[in-house]
Amino acid sequence: MSSIIKTENLVKRYTLEGTFIEALKGINLTVERGEMVALMGPSGSGKSTLLHILGGIDLPTEGRVYIDGQDIFSLGEKKLAKFRNEKIGFVFQFHYLLPEFTALENVMIPVQIYNRDRAREKAEEILVRLGLQHRLNHKPSQMSGGEQQRVAIARAVVNQPSLILADEPTGNLDSKNTAVVMELLRELNEKNNVSMVIATHDREVAEYCDRIIFLKDGVLQT
Repeated sequence: MSSIIKTENLVKRYTLEGTFIEALKGINLTVERGEMVALMGPSGSGKSTLLHILGGIDLPTEGRVYIDGQDIFSLGEKKLAKFRNEKIGFVFQFHYLLPEFTALENVMIPVQIYNRDRAREKAEEILVRLGLQHRLNHKPSQMSGGEQQRVAIARAVVNQPSLILADEPTGNLDSKNTAVVMELLRELNEKNNVSMVIATHDREVAEYCDRIIFLKDGVLQT
């Protein structure tokens, strides 16, 4: 089994309001292809920072990140943006759907960014697969929290990424919708061999994963 994620001595330091913060302290992490990993730890432990760096959204102070064998920070800005759009899907606690667009239009956007064909067809196909055929033309304000999060998942997977990074994806959901979302993610993992790293505080969410890793004060716990 080959790795989808490999980090080497990942460090993140920054200053916030005059205070020096070392958010990550030499993270060495490997995630195998097709693996579903839960990332747990208290608030402020560095979970979101790690996910953002893994996804190329934030820059590390030191270290390297390899996704699918590619050193992502050796790419230029445009190539990195294209790589992200093709290889990585992001799901966040706050779904960040565009309120003026319908569910279908929100999911079409990642496909249209690089002028790919069949944007509408691909978006509709994944929304139907996620049980949202009755919400295609509804805007986020017309949907429940669980439905909005499923739209966000559809948007994350419409380009068939090899990796999904999810930051507290069920943080705003009740237990019923949490189960629906996690079962959908597990199905995508098993049927499409999509690798996942899911940051969560919820032990029940973590139990859906193949492996649980813990982060505390910027250090992976063994």
